[in-house]
Amino acid sequence: MYDFAIIGGGIVGLSTGMALCKRYPNARILVLEKESQWAFHQTGNNSGVIHSGIYYKPGSLKAKFCRDGCRSMVEFCQEHGIDHEVCGKVIVATDEEELPRLEKLYQRGLENGIKVKRISPEEVKEIEPHVSCLGAIHVYSTGIVNYKQVCLKYAEIIAKQGGELRLNTKVDNIVASGKNLVLETNNDFFETRFIINCAGLYSDRIAKLGKVDPRAKIIPFRGEYYELKPEKRYLVKGLIYPVPNPEFPFLGVHFTRMIDGSVHAGPNAVLSLKREGYRKTDFDLRDFVEVMTYPGFWKLAAKHADEGIQEIIRSFSKAAFTKSLQKLIPEVQSDDLIPTHAGVRAQALMNDGKLVDDFLIIHGANTVHVCNAPSPAATSSIEIGKAIVAQIPQQQHLQTMIA
Repeated sequence: MYDFAIIGGGIVGLSTGMALCKRYPNARILVLEKESQWAFHQTGNNSGVIHSGIYYKPGSLKAKFCRDGCRSMVEFCQEHGIDHEVCGKVIVATDEEELPRLEKLYQRGLENGIKVKRISPEEVKEIEPHVSCLGAIHVYSTGIVNYKQVCLKYAEIIAKQGGELRLNTKVDNIVASGKNLVLETNNDFFETRFIINCAGLYSDRIAKLGKVDPRAKIIPFRGEYYELKPEKRYLVKGLIYPVPNPEFPFLGVHFTRMIDGSVHAGPNAVLSLKREGYRKTDFDLRDFVEVMTYPGFWKLAAKHADEGIQEIIRSFSKAAFTKSLQKLIPEVQSDDLIPTHAGVRAQALMNDGKLVDDFLIIHGANTVHVCNAPSPAATSSIEIGKAIVAQIPQQQHLQTMIA
């Protein structure tokens, strides 16, 4: 019998387990992950950026979690000797119509309590000598890290606190057993008093297994990247981002220096035909049919048709992808780019076609379901874990068992 069972061994599930261990040191805690290693999907394939929180609507969970999470992530890495660097980033405007949006972004950064500075094209050259722009913002607190290393440390902390970690264990069903719940998996049955669903790309399906309406459907978007050849890495010193289109839910292609010194360029954003579809040829019939028969998807597609077409073109045309990158660094040539791994983002979408723009956490009977944990979930993971644990109802039987 367990007091808490967490479904999902990505960065949110593991951070939640770590927060549970701290708050309830005598509880029996179980973390289940269907893959053979932790942080296998979204966490293990993301850009490795410690985000500042400049993009997010003031007062939103994303803004609060990211601002606080940026600080706590850096502190965690310092405490545990995890390789990281607070390198800062520049967000650059490359044409006149982007300048008003850049100013709004600057003001948003100030509202969110982030250290930001307007800088001229000449000042940009001092930070990123190869960038061409009309104006920019310097965001000081942005950093880089390997989130897989972070997750391994989270798992280590859970294990040291007595938590039980199970890999290769896929949850197939959730059934009630009196006041408790039983997780039926491919390996065993696990009875627990409380379930926390952090299943990422499958969070909506797990919620339904727990008889909870997720209020949205997970739509998978693949982000494809190129990597600069080693001899061309000198073109990028840190992080270089365009001014995002506020009407489009993605940040646009950008340059990211990784903690290992490599430089990634991207991503684009295209519909994946499989929830774990990292290649263009990956296909799953159930996943495909769910998307194609979901009214919300077609409403979203109609609204963003032009942007969607451009993303598809970039997916199949290296020349088009290169052209987008040349807006930031004109020297970059197609031959400088090598294809590298892709990532898949779990984006919650409402039936009316609106993207869930913030964290979506839904409560059931003895369950909590994290049904949308968008970027900056990795940056914010320590704060998200604490917030999820704080939302667990203080029911008498839980208090009795784990006080």
